[in-house]
This record gives sequence, structure tokens and C-alpha cells, in this order.
Amino acid sequence: MRVFYFIINPSIIIFVREIVTYTLENPAQFKQQLLQWAQQFREVAFLDSNASAQNYSTYDCIMAVDAFTSIQTDYSKAFEELKEYQEKIGDYIFGHLSYDLKNGTENIQSANFDGIGFSDLYFFQPKKIFKIQGSELEMSYLFLCDDEIQNDFHEINSQKTESISTEYLNNLVIQDRISAEDYLAKASKILEHIQRGDIYEMNLCMEFFAENATIDPIQIYHRLNAISQPPFAAFYKVNDKYCLCASPERYIRRENNKIISQPIKGTAKRGANIIEDNSIKNLLSQNEKERSENIMIVDLVRNDLSKTAIKNSVEVEELCQPYTFKQVHHLISTVVSEVNSTTSGAEIIRTTFPMGSMTGAPKLSAMQIIEKYEATKRGLYSGSIGYFEPNGDFDFNVIIRSILYNKTNKYISFSVGSAITAASTSALEYEECLLKAKAMRQVLQ
Repeated sequence: MRVFYFIINPSIIIFVREIVTYTLENPAQFKQQLLQWAQQFREVAFLDSNASAQNYSTYDCIMAVDAFTSIQTDYSKAFEELKEYQEKIGDYIFGHLSYDLKNGTENIQSANFDGIGFSDLYFFQPKKIFKIQGSELEMSYLFLCDDEIQNDFHEINSQKTESISTEYLNNLVIQDRISAEDYLAKASKILEHIQRGDIYEMNLCMEFFAENATIDPIQIYHRLNAISQPPFAAFYKVNDKYCLCASPERYIRRENNKIISQPIKGTAKRGANIIEDNSIKNLLSQNEKERSENIMIVDLVRNDLSKTAIKNSVEVEELCQPYTFKQVHHLISTVVSEVNSTTSGAEIIRTTFPMGSMTGAPKLSAMQIIEKYEATKRGLYSGSIGYFEPNGDFDFNVIIRSILYNKTNKYISFSVGSAITAASTSALEYEECLLKAKAMRQVLQ
């Protein structure tokens, strides 16, 4: 089936896309072939839900490649420039938001080491978009390349998916930027801040890294995704920089005038068998310390959403609901609001970014203390990858459980963190960090 649609924005720029649909015999295999084929392009945004059951979703998988237009900027006036670009283009745009965009909205600076080097903000208008829902594939191409649709479909189907190898990983040496002793000392200092009333929750993160590292990003992504099978997985590439993401968490989504945020706070390991697993899950849902972590962030998210919400429209649809993933159990809450149709997506993101689950509360105080005690610039970690649709709807994840790779510098980085509250024990928080790091270590070593 062929469909043509026109995108007309207030600047009278017109973009025309041709849409062709196919029925897939093996969607799982096609996804692997699609990602393999996409490596020829400078920009790749491959977002996969792994067929997870979600309250809010549009596609099983969506991929965008090959920029026709793009915007790249640092934190200074980034959200203003994003708003202008998104409204001017009026088409699909895909890209990322770095954690350090906070420097443009608050009086904060990030002077820590950054071994990866993603820009603070980057979005691109793709020439080619692929959407998979069930067994249906939709290919949406700008008119300047629509004559390539059929050939590309056959070329994708001809891709050979390689078996996963670990031979090239033998020489990887993973180091920690913060030692166990340093982490415990920093966590104790943060507890002192909490006791003084400076903050009541803070997410302390630490980096693991490898230098002189050469990896196959696709193989690493497939291994990481297979271990976790999360609902917000992403393979993201901009030139020589990669984010291989196995995130379980949504940051924020817009459906017409409804805004949805789903913070995660509260973590427990999986059990050795069904009985033990169910027991751990039930204990997590009743754990006062874990629930308090989640509720504190829910309050923060409610406050953030209220900045753009129609009065009295902010609601908590789901509070501290336990969800099970392959590696861990999590408590997830769902907070929603309604906005006016004239409220821009960039403004909604600006007033809620960075996400509370990765900062703490109060947010500004937590971010200031984060810069004091963390040893690495977060960059893309605890930022977000996602997309805007032509009608202004959007969906963005939280970049956690992710491996960042600079191919030119041969530098690998992954970071983990835990929320510290007055009820925290430093040693247990460190153990939680190691639990979250397990999947990344496993695929790299």
C-alpha cells in the first residue's frame, strides 16, 4: 500500500513523504537485518520496545536514518533552538538530550571529565523512517529518496545476521572511576547533607570505563538487549559516537494534550526460582525505604508537570507498582497531566528536564551536590533519546543501563547510580550500583 502525506508548518515549508507498507514473515529477524543495514548511515536512531506490555505505546519498533536536516547545539538556549527547529521542520525529528542541558536552565556548570563527547543536544530530520507494529512494516521516505523504498526493502531482507562473538572482547579492562571506598565516603557525605536538610534524596552515580577499546557496537547492543529485553531499548549513533541502551524507563511522552511521565525508583534482584522471585517482588512493593524513594520523586514529577499543566489536571495514575524485568524488579509510578494545545513540546521538556529519577529532591540542590561528589561529567548518561512526530507528540526514554562508545577515541563508558535517602545504608547502595552494572559488565567481559 502506498500513501502520500504532506507536512506543512507555519513557515510554509512543505515536506512530502511516501509511505509503503509490507507484511513481515519474521519481524524479529527483520529488526536485526534492519539495524545491520542501517550502519551505512552517519545517523541511526533505532528504538525498540521488545514487545513489552505498556500502558502507553505506539510502535513495537521505530528506526530513523540519514539526516536531511539537523540541529546541534550546546546548553546555551538549547530549548529555544529546539522549539524553533521542531516548529520550522514540522516533520519527524529524532535525537538526544544530554543531562548537561541543565546548565542552560540553572546556574550550574559541569567541569568533570568526559571521555565520550556527545553534544548537549542533537536532533535530525530523517530521510528514511521504519515503523514495525506486530507483523506490519511501514516505510516512510522523503520524496527526494522515495524511489529507493523497494530496493531498500529487498536489500534489508538480504542482510545476513551474524552470530554473536566474544573473541574481540578478551583484552577489555574495565576500571571504576570511583573506588568502593570512595563511593562509601561520598555516600556518607551525602547523608550528612540530608541530615542538614540540604536535600532529602539524591542519585549518586559512578562511571566504569575501558580505554583503547575496540568493539562491534551492533554485537554489544544485541547482547545487552538480549540480557535485559527492556521496553525502551535504543541503538543510537551519531557519526563516531554510540549509545547502546537497555533502558527500562520512560522519561516523558505526549499524546495529543496528555503528558505522561513514568519514573522508576526502587530496585530488587531477581530470585533463583519462581517462589523466591515472587517473594522478593512482594517485599519490594512493601519496602518502606524503596517506596519512599519512589514517592519523593513522584512529588517532584508532579511539581514539574504542574509548570505547564492545565490547573488541577496533574494526577498519579499508578503509584509504586512493581514491574519485573529480566535482571531486576522495579517500582514504577505513572504521573500524567493535561496541557493546552498551544504549549510547545520544547517547553514541556525544558520544565521537566533532567528527569527527577536521575537527580533527586529538591532537584536544584541535588544537581548542585551531584557536581560536587561525582567524578565524571554525565553527558548522555541520564539524558534522553527520543523523537517528535509531525503533530507535536513525542516520546523519550531515560538513558540508563547503557554503554557509551567513542569509536575514534576507543573509549567505553557506562555509569550506574542509586538514590540515597535518610534511610539509606551506604554499603547497600553500593551493592545496588553493582547489581545495575551487572548486565553491562557481562556483555563487555
